[in-house]
Formats: sequence, C-alpha cells, structure tokens
Amino acid sequence: MFHRKMPEPSLLAHTLRSFGITQPNHNGREGSTVPGIDECLLEAMRLPGARGASVVDWTSGLALGTVGDSPNGDHEATAAEAAELARLAAEHKAFAPEEGADWSGGQPPVEDLIICNKDSYHVLRFVRTTFDSSVFLHLWLGRSDGNLALARIRLGEMAERLVVG
Repeated sequence: MFHRKMPEPSLLAHTLRSFGITQPNHNGREGSTVPGIDECLLEAMRLPGARGASVVDWTSGLALGTVGDSPNGDHEATAAEAAELARLAAEHKAFAPEEGADWSGGQPPVEDLIICNKDSYHVLRFVRTTFDSSVFLHLWLGRSDGNLALARIRLGEMAERLVVG
C-alpha cells in the first residue's frame, strides 16, 4: 500500500543519497536506500493506532515515501503542509535549544513536533543526515488507540537507523 509519485526508482535512490539517507544491511555495510525507507514506513504502520506515515523533505515539501491513509486524502498535499510546519519549527530561534540553533554535525535544532487534535496525533520526527537534515518522519496516529509515548520512542529509533555516518 505504498504511494509513490517518483517515476524512476533510481531518481529516488539518488535523491535520498544526496540527503545522506541510507540503511545498513545485515552485514553492517551500507545498503539500498529505497528498501530502508519502505521498511521504516512499514515499521511505523505496525505501531498501535497508526493511520498513515511518510518520509518528507521539508525544504521542498516532497514526500519521499508514504504508506497508509492521509488525513486529507492526498499524501502529497499532506507532505507539503507538514513540511511548512517542520520548516517553521526548525528555522525559527523561538524553538531552538538554549545554546542556539546550531546545524553543525547535521543535527536539526528540533527533535520532533507533536500536534494533537480531537481524534488524532501527528508526530514529526526530524532525521539527522550528512547533508542538511531536511528530512523528517511523519506519523499520523488515532488518538483513541494510539500510544503517543511509544510512537515517539519508536520514531526516534527509526530515525537513527536511517542515518549512516
């Protein structure tokens, strides 16, 4: 149930590599980027209450991969809207740690964002990359059956596995 708008798998792999996103394979060497994202999204969907998940580039608003449902029925529109929110949080000093918004080492100044509404949660987890850390994981959880604490922990673990070096 993956939704992709990218015409060429090699284009997606090239785009992801340019962001420094890879997944190690079982022998510890760098593996294919595309299965890493797919596996991450499938793992996110196994969380209790998961309705949909995506990996998004917040500078362009491009969904690099999506699975499940979308709050407004359009994964690309959801990615663009979530990217606007991520960009605001990452680029404004009001949300930076006390020591300032230092992007050195490829680490974004914000770890994650949590949006709560009447029936769901949206968790945006920033992914550290070797290029500019402009990628985040977006998980949409049902409020009645989702576990926000578990989702936040698992997204952090997934984000760490997406980063090599």
